[in-house]
Amino acid sequence: MTSTHAVPPAHPATAPAPPEEAVAPLIRGIAVLRGLTDAGGAAGLSDLGRATGLARATLDRVVGTLAHMGYVRLDGSSAVLQPRLMELGNAYLGALRLPDLLGGHADGLADELDESVSLAVADGDGIRFIHQAIRRRTLSLSFRIGDLLPAERTAPGPLLATEWSAENWTRWRERQVVDPDDLGFPAIPPRSHGTVAEDFETRVARARVHGWAMDDQLIETGLVAVSVPVRAPDGRIACVASAVSHTSRHSADSLRDSLLPRLRAAVAAMERELADAPPPEPRSAPSGLAVWTSASKQELGGEFITSLARGLTVITAFGEGRAELTLSEVAQRTGLPRATARRALITLEHLGHVTVHRRVFRLTPRVLALGFPPLCRTTLARIAHPHLTALTQKVRESTSLAVLTGDEIQCAASVAAGRIMDADIVVGSRMPAYATSTGRVLLAGLSAEEYSRRVAHVRMGALTPRTVTRPADLRTILDQVREEGYALVDEELEAGLRSIAVPVRDREGGLIAAVNVTMHSSRRSAAECVRAVLPELRATAGQVEMDLHLAGRFVRVPTL
Repeated sequence: MTSTHAVPPAHPATAPAPPEEAVAPLIRGIAVLRGLTDAGGAAGLSDLGRATGLARATLDRVVGTLAHMGYVRLDGSSAVLQPRLMELGNAYLGALRLPDLLGGHADGLADELDESVSLAVADGDGIRFIHQAIRRRTLSLSFRIGDLLPAERTAPGPLLATEWSAENWTRWRERQVVDPDDLGFPAIPPRSHGTVAEDFETRVARARVHGWAMDDQLIETGLVAVSVPVRAPDGRIACVASAVSHTSRHSADSLRDSLLPRLRAAVAAMERELADAPPPEPRSAPSGLAVWTSASKQELGGEFITSLARGLTVITAFGEGRAELTLSEVAQRTGLPRATARRALITLEHLGHVTVHRRVFRLTPRVLALGFPPLCRTTLARIAHPHLTALTQKVRESTSLAVLTGDEIQCAASVAAGRIMDADIVVGSRMPAYATSTGRVLLAGLSAEEYSRRVAHVRMGALTPRTVTRPADLRTILDQVREEGYALVDEELEAGLRSIAVPVRDREGGLIAAVNVTMHSSRRSAAECVRAVLPELRATAGQVEMDLHLAGRFVRVPTL
């Protein structure tokens, strides 16, 4: 995620002027986040300035504020989106509840059909994905949660358009004039023919009668999809479920004939789920946000834009059990003055990220446009790398993250300290788990049954004179690692090499990886490692876990 390609142009339609009470820095900050999202998650500051129209000094302050919030990382002359930004999209998806309630059904259907399955909702005159169950193939679907597609080029579009208001239809017709090539939709290739728009109203009428719709290569040659609406208990469309395939496996007709019945059965189960779901339990929103922004302003002075930070924190007031909030509730949950919260909500409504009805505010799918599509494809290694870099700079030793593969550990990310004599741990390299600090941390997390399956049969050869080779001794060491929460290995893998490691856990508390610091034994004693390095190592693991838990709330984060 360090590419510096140019930011695509914004949607060519002319946006209405902001209201007088709108927060200009919040508008600028969201423009920067949208620009980075459309650019795939990273862009050069010069490109970003041209795309947003911001002066360089203003852009630097905006990006600096976003970086202090953990939403953006500066990488030389580029800005890179960070996983922490996903808390904004998580707030919308949590408030919506549909991914939590229906995602398992979509995943099960994808397994049954061996085809990709998605859930989408309406976003103005387009559709936006809220869940993806992708089947990984050489020819594989590349859409991501949060991607926006023009309704007329999709299977869900005609179904969602059956509920469009006159305003939606007017907006759609205006877009056909100002953006005939769909340049405002970076997730898809430009439109290659004009009949898509001409036939759309006919497809909507047909979807209204039949209750399903198809996409026969409207997005891209070879891509076919069939969709069925998932209706809420009140009869309105909650979302649309789609099964997607390639013409090498299904024609449009065979897709309809073979997949539509099973898609309808899955949708019926989804609708029962919605009907039977108990009301959500309100969960606490982040607290102390106003205090944090004030402290940040005190720390950074004029380089920190308080109104931008506070405006974005308003989005985090929403979430599970907090789908609808009044102005007073937003102010209470963020700790912001009512006047500040009100201006932020006015701005977010103007930008289409919030709707208001009878003084009650709700987030819209457009919140997902703030970084979610590129970030939802992140990996554990990408999450860990900037934190490992910071740790290496602090302790001036090489760092790495590893996962357990069989009876070995495999390096997933590493940062070298740049010393003349340095630990050279190459990404992808494998080492015996029993003789490494990361390996012992990971082995200590196994159940007795899993440990026996993976390790009991392994011959523990002596790699150095100090290598532990007796299984009973290793079990004693692993008991100690389990109790103390870290492992220190001293010249057992290689003479002169000392390392210390701690665990990294997922949202459910499962042990999925370990991070370590590796050094020459002459530079620090074992006691100094525990006293000086271990606290920094644990803090780094905590930062990795924080980002991992945010990124993994609604998407699966691969460990390799």
